[in-house]
Amino acid sequence: MRYTHLKNSDVDVSQLAVGTWAIGGDSFGENDDAASMSAIRTMLEHGVNLVDTAPCYGNGTSEKIVGNALKGVDRESYLLSTKVGLITSANGYDRDSSFKNIMREVESSLRNLRTDYIDFYFVHWPDAKTPFSETMCALQLLKEQGKIRHIGVSNFTTEMIEECEKVAQVDVQQPPYSMVDRSSEDLIKWGYERGIDSFTYGSLGAGILSGKFRELTKFEEGDVRGGFYDYFREPKFSRVQELLKVMDEIAEAHDKPVAQVAVNWSTQKEYVGTALVGVRTDAHAIQNCETFEWELSADEMAKLDAKLDELKIG
Repeated sequence: MRYTHLKNSDVDVSQLAVGTWAIGGDSFGENDDAASMSAIRTMLEHGVNLVDTAPCYGNGTSEKIVGNALKGVDRESYLLSTKVGLITSANGYDRDSSFKNIMREVESSLRNLRTDYIDFYFVHWPDAKTPFSETMCALQLLKEQGKIRHIGVSNFTTEMIEECEKVAQVDVQQPPYSMVDRSSEDLIKWGYERGIDSFTYGSLGAGILSGKFRELTKFEEGDVRGGFYDYFREPKFSRVQELLKVMDEIAEAHDKPVAQVAVNWSTQKEYVGTALVGVRTDAHAIQNCETFEWELSADEMAKLDAKLDELKIG
């Protein structure tokens, strides 16, 4: 496993992190909770030291699975990341980063995760109804109380982060980043220069960069891959298939799975702190961790970047 030292947080984090959106069971199809718990433990056994979750992943389900998976594991041996401010509702999700709601949600997350503190606490999405000053005051208070250790923001712009930092230091951020979504690259580089390291999500493009999807797929109702991601629709889908041909060549040359090419591409960018990758089985956990037994060459990185620019992906 490779590790990165996070500047503002002053901690070492594995360049691969456990992403747990899928195990909430309400966005990526059915889930086997026991298999998910085993996969999380397997990731930790192979050197991963960060698990990321959120209360809205299955309305608390994901957090509870994480808490159960880590029961009995030395708390100082891993880092926990969860979020606040995105609430499941009848209409989908509501945003609420008010002082009152943050104080309510943190207690729920602590119970779900079976822990006394959260290492990284992210505001999940900007809340237009609540001043950033109010949100940051709440997070700073939680930090002083020892309930959280580091403050994070997810899906925020540079301007929003600067506004937040008028009240409290932003330690980390969580933007999307992968070969099929480079929309946040400038934001990530901007944060890196300021010590705000990035936990990037969507590292495998919801699975499309694993090579699993070679034909257009009709997902079941409620599966976010059917609407949240544009690379499962034309015209982007066909362009991704052209990218996969180059990834196939590189994977074959190393005798490695295509997914490992995608994860190495992200984590070998110096400005990426860690890449969140979803995992549901022990086999996937081991495969993900084995990514760090090898690296893409400079020529291979350049070849992939050139293909992305040619295809105008991301």
